[in-house]
Amino acid sequence: MEEPYTSDDPETRLALFDFAFENAPIGIALVDTEGRIIRGNSAFAKLLSVPVEKVLGSHFRDFTHPDDIEADVILFEQVLRGARDGYTIEKRYLRPYGEIVHVLIHVAAMRNAEGEVVRFISQIEDVTRHKEHERQLTERAAQLELALEAIRGGFWQMDIISGKFETSDRLAQYIGGPTAARLDLERYLQRVNVDDGAQADLSPLIAGKLDQNVPSIV
Repeated sequence: MEEPYTSDDPETRLALFDFAFENAPIGIALVDTEGRIIRGNSAFAKLLSVPVEKVLGSHFRDFTHPDDIEADVILFEQVLRGARDGYTIEKRYLRPYGEIVHVLIHVAAMRNAEGEVVRFISQIEDVTRHKEHERQLTERAAQLELALEAIRGGFWQMDIISGKFETSDRLAQYIGGPTAARLDLERYLQRVNVDDGAQADLSPLIAGKLDQNVPSIV
């Protein structure tokens, strides 16, 4: 009676690898020691917006943004020299019509029995939406900071989780003069008139009992 295949069988392992490679939700590519693509899956082709067969044989430099090539090549060559086993890098791909795709790439060396690098396997994640979200948050933060700095008296901010409180430079200078440094909560409250202490109490805001507090203090 013929024994069933097990996971230790070379053909079974190859079949499992092929299935995982082709059906992975992220891009996967096999790269030779020259940096040329020898195999890619459909997710990888989708990232580049070209059929896989048109990518085969091309160097990864061919579709990498010019400004990102040097850093990638340096890490690639370090693996070849044995200085590292792999690397992770964030870079940009250029699609045929100039569209930019931000990707996070995890590269690992594949070695033979003698320990020599024979090829590389790369896992590529599309992080374009994440980068766009980061950009929007940065722009909004910058806009908010400009708007708040335009307020004559400046502003303060507090991180409820960490408890960190800090005034803006403008508010610190408004309170303490042109050379004053930013104030933490303790030093800020020390500058509040004793008759206005109740109005400067932040406890209701921190506890969520109030959504805003606009005290008039001197």
